[in-house]
Formats: sequence, structure tokens, C-alpha cells
Amino acid sequence: MKPTPPSAAVVLLLGLLFSMLSIADSAGQAGKEKPVRASTPPPTRPPLDPVDVGTLPEGMERLDLYLLLGQSNMKGRGTMPEEPLRDSRIVMMHKKTDAWFLARHPLHLVGDPETFQGHDNAGVGPGLAFAEAMAKADPKARIGLVPCAVGGSHIGLWQPGAKLYEDAMRRAKLALSQGPKGRTRIAGVLWLQGESDARTDRLPLYADALAALVDGLRAELDEPRLPFLACTILELRADIELRKAINERLLALPEQRTRTACVDARDLTGHIGDQVHIDTPGQEEIGARFARLMVELQAETP
Repeated sequence: MKPTPPSAAVVLLLGLLFSMLSIADSAGQAGKEKPVRASTPPPTRPPLDPVDVGTLPEGMERLDLYLLLGQSNMKGRGTMPEEPLRDSRIVMMHKKTDAWFLARHPLHLVGDPETFQGHDNAGVGPGLAFAEAMAKADPKARIGLVPCAVGGSHIGLWQPGAKLYEDAMRRAKLALSQGPKGRTRIAGVLWLQGESDARTDRLPLYADALAALVDGLRAELDEPRLPFLACTILELRADIELRKAINERLLALPEQRTRTACVDARDLTGHIGDQVHIDTPGQEEIGARFARLMVELQAETP
């Protein structure tokens, strides 16, 4: 049975509310100094290694695609390893060109695949450690990562009809069409986001918006049991109570929607110096925890 999409009235109301908040926020920020962006060393050792995603390596039976959604911690700000991963079992869709390459840090590279010219400050996020663990858990599945995260994005931009949601859907459908016919699936979604919504005006909308995101993805992809995993954010800055409130809503997601779970990473406090962006060891641990939960959700019987 095709999943029921989120109520049009709910989606419209959330869209209107987030639009009003964005207008108010723009007016309030006028004339204020822009926040300093987290600095991440640029990627090294170009170029990316292109792959034919339509052909599976010998011994593999299918291409499992995973959408990486959220803001800067999903993009990653952790320091990258000296040697990039080059594993034919794990591939990624380039964030800017939609072309496929062997997966390596940074997964959210927007720079030129040959020279890395035009790169931004993306670094180590949880996606690659997740993919390595999933490849180990199921050697017959090639892992395809579809990076979609955008730094500083609030959940209003991830609602059905909004810019980032629609771009993620476009990339998901394109990836499905490019993989081996009959042996390609969207196997799950990872969500690491919440810092931009840790505000008194946005917080009341967060739980409903998160549920609408899950419902929208499942309806449009025609996958009513699509696994969706969230992760908590750091609770270190002065607005700790708001961040705790976001985490409460993330952790409560399984009470709202079946086949969802949330990585509790509140014990991981390592950051890159700004109390917001998770360091490389923390990101790799989150990736491993994402994988453990994903394996559990995928093993659940209907």
C-alpha cells in the first residue's frame, strides 16, 4: 500500500510558520555582524576516483542508497585523514555535479572533482564511518551515499516543498535511476540537525516538522517502512536548555513514527573548539552507532 503523505494542511501551516520566522529573523539580523564560520583544512590528494554506479562489483547483489540530511555536523567539520578511503564497495554522489565517485572525506565536497577548486569547509562527518560499518555488516551490498546536508539549515528548509527537501528528493530519484535496474533501493536516511532550531521561536515547531519530514520522504519515495535515523546534538553552549529541548524531541521520534530511531550521542563531548561541531573521533563513533541502529531497523519484520 502506498504510504499516506503528510496532511496538506499540516505541511502548508508549517511552511507558513517557518516563512514568517525566516522573515522576522532576516529583519532582526540586519546590520549585525555575521558569525565566524568554522574552519576546516581543505581536502588533499585530488582527484576523486570516478565509478560506474550502474555496475556492481563482483560478488555484490544490490546498491543500497542512503540519504545524508541535516546541517553542518552532518556535512562534518572534523579534521580529515591524510590518506583518503578508496574502497569500491562504498561510493558517493558528488554534492555539486551529481556524478559518482569512490567515497572519501569530505563526503559533501562541492569543489571540482579533479582539482578540488571551489571547496568549502566540509570535513569529517558521520557518513563514511557509517558506510564502512554497513559494508562490513552486509558484504553483498554496495553502499551508495547521497550527501545533501547544508550548513546552518533549519528544519523548515527540509519540509516537503521547501528547497533542501526538494533537492534531496531530486538526488534520491536520480540515484535510484542510475543504479542497477531492479537491484537499487533507498535503504535508509540519516538526519543530524537541530542547532539552528534551538531557539524559542522555532522549538515549538520542531517535533511536528520532523514527523512531516519522515512522512514526506516515505510517501514520495513510496517506501512506507523507510528507516529514518536521527542523532542528538551537543549540549555545551550557553543555550544548553534549548539544545536539551531539541534533543528531547529527537529522542522522542520513535514514539511518533515507527521504523525510526535516534542515536544518543550526548556522552560524546569532543568538538573542534567551538562547542558546536563534533570532532573526528566523535563523528566516527556516531557513524558506527548509526550503523548499529540501521542494521536493527532493517532486520525488523513487517
